[in-house]
Amino acid sequence: MVGSPNAYNSDRKRMERIRKNQISRSDPNKVPHGTPLDKTPDLDLGTNIIPKERYTSSDFMEKEWDEIWTKVWLLGCREDQIPEHGDFICTNIGRESVLLVRQKNGQIKAFHNVCMHRGNRLADEGLWSATSFVCGYHGWEYDSDGAFVDIPDLETFPQGKPPCNGLSELPCETWASFVWFSLNTEVEPLKDYLGELVGHFEPYHFERMAMTRWVTAEWNCNWKAGVDAFAEAYHTSITHPQLLWYQEDFDVQIDLYDRHSRYLIPFGLLSPRVESVGEIPPPLKYLLTSAGMDPASYEGPINGIREAVQQYKRSTQEEQGKDFSDLHDEQLTDDYNYLVFPNVTTNMHSDDLMLFRHRPHPIDPNKMLFDIWMFELIPEGEEWPELPQYDFRPEGSTRSLGLVIDQDASNLASVQAGMQSAGYPGLWLSDQELRLRHFHKTISEYVGE
Repeated sequence: MVGSPNAYNSDRKRMERIRKNQISRSDPNKVPHGTPLDKTPDLDLGTNIIPKERYTSSDFMEKEWDEIWTKVWLLGCREDQIPEHGDFICTNIGRESVLLVRQKNGQIKAFHNVCMHRGNRLADEGLWSATSFVCGYHGWEYDSDGAFVDIPDLETFPQGKPPCNGLSELPCETWASFVWFSLNTEVEPLKDYLGELVGHFEPYHFERMAMTRWVTAEWNCNWKAGVDAFAEAYHTSITHPQLLWYQEDFDVQIDLYDRHSRYLIPFGLLSPRVESVGEIPPPLKYLLTSAGMDPASYEGPINGIREAVQQYKRSTQEEQGKDFSDLHDEQLTDDYNYLVFPNVTTNMHSDDLMLFRHRPHPIDPNKMLFDIWMFELIPEGEEWPELPQYDFRPEGSTRSLGLVIDQDASNLASVQAGMQSAGYPGLWLSDQELRLRHFHKTISEYVGE
């Protein structure tokens, strides 16, 4: 959303920092098997402009397809979305479509979503279940393991059936309750690709969290603009002013790994850009009540709420039917935001997970598909909710995705339009945006620039 010039003075004041918060960090020795807390060494990534053509050029989009999307591991679905034999997810990535299918032995296989006869797709995107795949064009049939079951009038094919013996299979593995696939049949093992991230997600026990939301929205921006919007806190004070009463937005730990990155955002305290107030602001009251605490009974300082919530959740976890024993205290309040290269953003919390996939458009660098997957921790003994229905929001939909996401989305079409200008050369980044610079470093390494 384009800002009004008349708002400049108020926005400028909102950007000013008036103090430095004292942020307590957890002792990693208390949970030695937990998510690593150490800050990675600083990297010299330079100060060069990131060329805008990476966001607007069809030629660069082709480079990404050839050298990134067809080479890396990609997120497909959750394991519990396809629990029974024959359950499958159809997910699209760029020009490709992939089937993730539960097998008779409980394993999961991935296949190109294409009939080997005349190239017809076998399924539409979404969650399905079938004992076999039957092409709607000529009736070629495949078993759940991809093998041919029936080719009508096979005797009229003098060359016989195709030598592939069925659907084209792709690498498929699971990690942290999620299913991953690759379009690269020679890709390295998934855990080798994840590298340093192995051991970071497991303490959250996402397998104890139920999926509660599954939305895809068409956005008028490049997929990298979507990644960028959730990889820095620099925009918080202007785009999300309500969050200044809830979180630190300046002193955030940034960690840059081989391909991937994260930042750790303390929740439960005031931004250093706002004055302390006498009454607890509504966002912090919500944090207290969500933890089971009564805001009226809290008598400590406002910036003590973060630690108070951590202590309360730790002391009451058993009676709440929750087990936080593998998490550090700061993870009971804070947002651990990861980018799993190239296109998965995770906002990880002790009681929930908000996960985004940023998918490229098949042919247009100025469009993308934005996926929202929401998960909630289910207390022990409580019944799990049914899986959510797939909710597709076409371009132009006015239905809200939630306040914070709506605020981010309102910027992105304008950003993409502005990048077309002859007066704009590319991204001019600050140290608060190091994850974006690292993201582009990784892209460069893949595309050979």
